[in-house]
Amino acid sequence: MRVDVFTIFPSMFDEFLDFGVIGRGVKQGRFVVRVHDLRAGAGDPHRSVDDAPFGGGAGMVMMPEPLFNSVEQADPPRPLFLLGPAGRRFDQAIALELASGEGFSLLCGRYEGVDQRVRDHLVDDELSLGDFVLAGGEVGAMAVIEAVGRLVPGVLGNELSAAEDSFSDGLLEYPHYTRPAEFRDWPVPDVLLSGDHGRVERWRKAQSLARTVALRPDLVDARGGLSDEERSLLDEFGLS
Repeated sequence: MRVDVFTIFPSMFDEFLDFGVIGRGVKQGRFVVRVHDLRAGAGDPHRSVDDAPFGGGAGMVMMPEPLFNSVEQADPPRPLFLLGPAGRRFDQAIALELASGEGFSLLCGRYEGVDQRVRDHLVDDELSLGDFVLAGGEVGAMAVIEAVGRLVPGVLGNELSAAEDSFSDGLLEYPHYTRPAEFRDWPVPDVLLSGDHGRVERWRKAQSLARTVALRPDLVDARGGLSDEERSLLDEFGLS
């Protein structure tokens, strides 16, 4: 998989691409991330990428020429996404969709945004992390790369980790415990120490359902509510 990133701050990605699961995936050659400096596409000695908006108003707008030049010179993998507040809400389903392909690209906006002709004629789609405003698209690009990159086969040490992530089946993940079995009088649930793998799996599914009902009922609604089998599972562990 290849991911291209277009930004006016390419050095922001240096350490990000060198650590954790993303760094390991890059080092192993599981995927390639190429970062392009948008200023390289500028046509003036000052390497300008922004200018005042026509019609007046606060702030500056990213000009089309440097962005078009940078993208066209790089010939990046498509689709090319603009990171911005008007985009589709990025979620695990989109991450899985992108991870199943051969690559994609991300364009990081800055200032008051990009010239509308970039939206109309250069990018293929837009992505947003949520209903809040950031100074630029770089943090969003890193989030997308990490969410997608960890789904690329071989990047995670245990392939089941991704399969059991929150949102992978429309539910939040179950709670985790590790040693010691008792910490400050707070014990690990007995079922996890029982050795009964079938019951452990049922407990985990019940916990996942209960957490989602309590914390993200919108996700339950999106699944069409709870099935009779799921309600019985909650009853089994006293979580209904």
